[in-house]
Amino acid sequence: MTATLVAKDVAGGYAHRVLFDHLDLTVVAGDVVGVVGANGAGKSTLLRILAGDLAPLAGTVSRAPADAFVGWLPQEHERVPGETIGQYVARRTGCAAATAAMDAAAVALSDPDAPAAAAETYSAALDHWLATGASDLDERLPATLVDLGLAVGDGPSQDALMTGLSGGQAARVGLAALLCSRFDVVLLDEPTNDLDLDGLARLEELVAGMRGGVVLVSHDREFLSRCVTRVLELDLAQHTNTVFGGGYDSYLQEREVARRHRREEYEEFAERKADLVARARTQREWSSQGVRNAIRKAPDNDKIRRRAASESSEKQAQKVRQMESRIARLKEVVEPRKEWVLEFTIGSAPRASSVVATLNEAVVHQGDFTLGPVSNQVNAGERIAITGPNGAGKSTLLRLLLGRIAPDAGTAQLGANVAIGEVDQARTLFTGPTPLAERFETLMPDLGSAEVRTLLAKFGLRADHVGRPVDELSPGERTRAAMALLQARGTNVLVLDEPTNHLDLPAIEQLESALETYTGALLLVTHDRRMADTVRVDRRWHVDGGRVVEI
Repeated sequence: MTATLVAKDVAGGYAHRVLFDHLDLTVVAGDVVGVVGANGAGKSTLLRILAGDLAPLAGTVSRAPADAFVGWLPQEHERVPGETIGQYVARRTGCAAATAAMDAAAVALSDPDAPAAAAETYSAALDHWLATGASDLDERLPATLVDLGLAVGDGPSQDALMTGLSGGQAARVGLAALLCSRFDVVLLDEPTNDLDLDGLARLEELVAGMRGGVVLVSHDREFLSRCVTRVLELDLAQHTNTVFGGGYDSYLQEREVARRHRREEYEEFAERKADLVARARTQREWSSQGVRNAIRKAPDNDKIRRRAASESSEKQAQKVRQMESRIARLKEVVEPRKEWVLEFTIGSAPRASSVVATLNEAVVHQGDFTLGPVSNQVNAGERIAITGPNGAGKSTLLRLLLGRIAPDAGTAQLGANVAIGEVDQARTLFTGPTPLAERFETLMPDLGSAEVRTLLAKFGLRADHVGRPVDELSPGERTRAAMALLQARGTNVLVLDEPTNHLDLPAIEQLESALETYTGALLLVTHDRRMADTVRVDRRWHVDGGRVVEI
């Protein structure tokens, strides 16, 4: 089905805060619209509104035809306890809901006292069930999982529980749901998170081949550059939304030109207004001085001179009024608001021992998976990039190096005076029901409450964030909290496991800049292709099938 999704004059946000308004967007088959903006600008909120999961504060969202099937895949893979991969895919593709609706309609139709409309309800439910692809999902899913490397060898089958998967495996299951879906319009929120290079290539191919329109939110610059046909920018600082034609690289150029023009237009207006105001002030001073001089110099009986002075003062006053009128007629140009900019540095600690970590024939067994034997060494100040497909053992290798797990065979030793700073893939330091400020104070007991709040505010985590339970923060907000912790703590060994997941583009660029001046040891795991090209490293380790090789 060829479907169109239309948002007209839409506003989104919360009762106390409007994130965007007067937003117009039309999505037709073949469109790939990339939604960009700072964290908190309302990107995920917009996708929820387009999906019908959240009501807009104003405006309307319509579909043509009205029964068009819109699919929304949120940025965090919701893992329901006890839910298998097969059940997850059925739920995310809409097949499970369509099956339940058809079964309920069938039960209602079988009732001898069923109303005449029950047949129409069942017919509509059957049509929707067929449209979702539920009729042959069980036949299609196994081949899709095999194609994605999930149900081969030691990989999880469709009966495996979602709660037992790694972040990368869960991301591939999300990709499987997308491949098995029959959506007319697809809404993707951070679909690249946790995907390895093979998964990214598959996602790009999938997006390019979509039969309907796609609206996606992503901070992966290379993915955006390769995939999107238009860009919708939600500008939180200016409180504007703008659709840019052309791809992502074209958008970057147009945005820079537009920002420069706005700044030049304002500066021209401000300069013109300041000149007129100064001239009006001068005219007023001349007028006042003329009156004072006329009163002081003119005798009471010199009526002619008094009249001349009065006329001169009136002329000056008229010039003042004319100048003020010119100022009032100036077309007001609002000064562009300065965007909030994350200024990030990595706190330093005294240098560690010359050898940070050593592995000697180390082996780790985790269920059916085995990492090793690994023999490797990390030296002080070394910068190492770690690459490899999902499930290859990269995160396990990091935990082994840092002494978080002990080897089942061989040895693993951590050096002396090692101060570790870490942003792990799951952001585990910032999970749970504890309020953010309280959690941060627990991690940094030497900082007072006011200091903690000031630091978090520098990372965009203000009064409405610090009192909320950490679990209620967005993934991007939790990542910025982890970055704030890196700045507050001294570190000489920095471990970053997919650090760009959930970060907005300015924050990613700030992180890259901070890494350029960081002098300690660095262990970097990333599938962000532009970050991999930007960050300077000394060595590269490739992990695949539990084996680690230097490339």
